[in-house]
Amino acid sequence: MMRFIDFLYAAIKAGTPLLFGTTGEIITEKTGNLNLGVEGMMYMGAFAGFFVGYHTSNLALALIAAFVIGAFGALIYAFLTVTLRANQTVTGLALTIFGTGFANFFGQLMIKHAPNGTPKLSETFMDAVSAKGIPLLSSIPYVGKLLFSHNVLVYIAIIVAIICGIYLKYTRAGLNMRSVGENPAAADAAGLNITFIKYFNITLGGGICGLGGAYISLINGGGVWNNGCVNGQGWIAVALVIFASWSPVKALFGSLVFGATTVLQYYVPKDIIEIPNAFYVMLPFVITAIVLVITSIKQTKEGAQPLGCSNNYFREER
Repeated sequence: MMRFIDFLYAAIKAGTPLLFGTTGEIITEKTGNLNLGVEGMMYMGAFAGFFVGYHTSNLALALIAAFVIGAFGALIYAFLTVTLRANQTVTGLALTIFGTGFANFFGQLMIKHAPNGTPKLSETFMDAVSAKGIPLLSSIPYVGKLLFSHNVLVYIAIIVAIICGIYLKYTRAGLNMRSVGENPAAADAAGLNITFIKYFNITLGGGICGLGGAYISLINGGGVWNNGCVNGQGWIAVALVIFASWSPVKALFGSLVFGATTVLQYYVPKDIIEIPNAFYVMLPFVITAIVLVITSIKQTKEGAQPLGCSNNYFREER
């Protein structure tokens, strides 16, 4: 039983950056823009968070930096697609290439100038991001470790997903944003500021994606910077949006499932079944492909992609 709890505990940790990326992309797509630059924004957030954490040993500043740089990447995307009406798919792919190159280029410079060529976060900073049990609650058998013994970023990711879910479903601003994503012409005729709503939510989504990158570099990296650290998790997050039916709350479950596939290899008894490690490496991507196939076959009106997604709105064409 304890081994299964350990497996779920590790799955939650592994799924947290996916939850950030998925939530950010849901916010973006709900406003009518498909941004395939999640991987790039996560890379930018990974570098910015690590760089600031490395030089300041302050977790709050590191997270702010990751959010701001992720939002900046999304702002570039918003300018190109909303203002200049560039192709959303191509622009998103370009953002991924840019963000990956940005992180690896400046990461390499950081490695070059670090003592012994190894940028390493301070012990003070690592203590701030280490898993800490919530008093009393963490001592509950089984449930205590599973739910109340994580690092602070896990709880931030969950809170962000829940808040975004409430924002989308129960607030006027969320309703306006969803109406823009479904039918921007009708929303425009109703007097909504299409440009502002798109810019605000696209930028917000990019900032949340940046936090996912920060989680990878600050926690998954063990306090040491690694080029290529995001390693495709942004692409999994894009597919997870479909798995979660464009719902941040459902993304909580989806990220747990995909996180479980990431750590499965460490919990399958080797003496019972011998499976090559390469199988576990490809498993998240195989499940991603299966999800895409199933959702394309079984299309329902509820939980479907916003109708205005991927289509740039031009007011004069109303």
